[in-house]
Amino acid sequence: MSKRPKNLDLNQLAKRIVDEATGEIEPDPELDEKKKAAIESGRRGGLKGGKARAEKLTAEQREEIARTAANSRWSGRNEEKAE
Repeated sequence: MSKRPKNLDLNQLAKRIVDEATGEIEPDPELDEKKKAAIESGRRGGLKGGKARAEKLTAEQREEIARTAANSRWSGRNEEKAE
């Protein structure tokens, strides 16, 4: 069976499994080795990138980023309750 799509609910997933098992639809093709290597390489870079960036930031820059994130996270919450 191919990798489960993330946008399917349990009923859709069950139907897909049955359809693949009975041959009504073809399973998703497997990724070739070149694509797998590219995906893994990108993932490794992404995992390192956040740490490297954080180490280069000053305390003031981290504080500003945190403030912006908090403002973004909390903006609009009170407006929704007021309506």
